[in-house]
Amino acid sequence: MRALVVEDDRPVARAVAEALGRAGFAVELLERAEPADAVLSCTGYDLAVLDIGLPGLSGLELLARLRGRGNHLPVLMLTARDAVADRVRGFEQGADDYLVKPFHLPELVARCQALVRRGRQARGALLAFGALAMDVGQREARLGGQALPLTPREWDLLEQLVLAAPDVVAKARLIDSLSRWDADISANAVEIYASRLRGKLGERGVALRTVRGLGYRLEVTDA
Repeated sequence: MRALVVEDDRPVARAVAEALGRAGFAVELLERAEPADAVLSCTGYDLAVLDIGLPGLSGLELLARLRGRGNHLPVLMLTARDAVADRVRGFEQGADDYLVKPFHLPELVARCQALVRRGRQARGALLAFGALAMDVGQREARLGGQALPLTPREWDLLEQLVLAAPDVVAKARLIDSLSRWDADISANAVEIYASRLRGKLGERGVALRTVRGLGYRLEVTDA
């Protein structure tokens, strides 16, 4: 699981990152909304934790931009403000949950884990492309009705491709996605996983194609 934490209070940011890290999240920290907005537009995350009172662009404005792009990433808002109006505005902008400072880290972790679970469920229990079907909840895939055994990295790679199909998924985006499993993953490693996945898919109705200089995509083929 990969999380972006946008918080300008460094002690709070470090505490949140450490707590989420212990819970299995790969955490990236940013102190301002402007670079976070750029990162969120091109990088895949499972969760974002946004402070409302950021310098410059506020957390609420960042959230509005995120939702304006049609991004349904689960978002937990943090704020020192305890006014009901602030919380209402956050929910109106598309926040999924809210915590008022000071908060207990175990509660934050539990809320984040719940948001990720709900986010995955909201994406649908079943993904499909051509003859390929993926049960997100069970992490099981079938191709042409037959079980398709996948390693965790192969599953994550295939899920990203199915979600984007038939569009091309940039190699950089796949590196970001797979880094939740291995922080040191390289472009060469992605090529290896793609090659293994291509071999498993074969030409049984769905094929993995390399788009030179761009990335990868799935195509429906004649079985």
